[in-house]
Amino acid sequence: MFFAIVPPEPARQDLTEALASVRDLPGAPRWGRPERWHLTLLFLAQVPEELVPALVAAAGPAVTAAPPMLLRLAGGGRFGSVRRPQVAWAGVDGDVVPLGALAGRLADVARELGLPVEDRAFQPHLTLGRWKPGRPADGTLPDRLAGYRGPEWPVAEVQLLESRLGGRAPYDVVTSWPVTTRTP
Repeated sequence: MFFAIVPPEPARQDLTEALASVRDLPGAPRWGRPERWHLTLLFLAQVPEELVPALVAAAGPAVTAAPPMLLRLAGGGRFGSVRRPQVAWAGVDGDVVPLGALAGRLADVARELGLPVEDRAFQPHLTLGRWKPGRPADGTLPDRLAGYRGPEWPVAEVQLLESRLGGRAPYDVVTSWPVTTRTP
């Protein structure tokens, strides 16, 4: 289960077009599908079913406290070294300070419910693909996105999502909360 912001279709389409020149190059990662792209605010591995209603109730005020935010996908990078890359990602630009504050409030909510939360700084990014260990990998490919700046978009909602195997939809939406928006 995880809290996420899903970029709107025009932002995902623009990034898809920007990736076209590197998508099929040797050493490319296994690219994720654009319909699954999202910005993870907080990942929670296993949430006991009996805690989901409390999580939903407590997360609502944390989300509604967020100010209007404008974001854009910008730049790119990798987790892992150039020689042993693990994850290719697109960066996030715009109102990242309030985005980080929102992620922090959601982490506080989870901790108060006794849910385990990773103890590392929030780094806003959109995972584009993953390299499989032991396979040829060109860790420099995400560097080609260094100058990328996608269209700006207002954050409209935060979703609580659950991964599921198979099926048409990539994730089940547990619930969502609106975010006050402002236009670009």
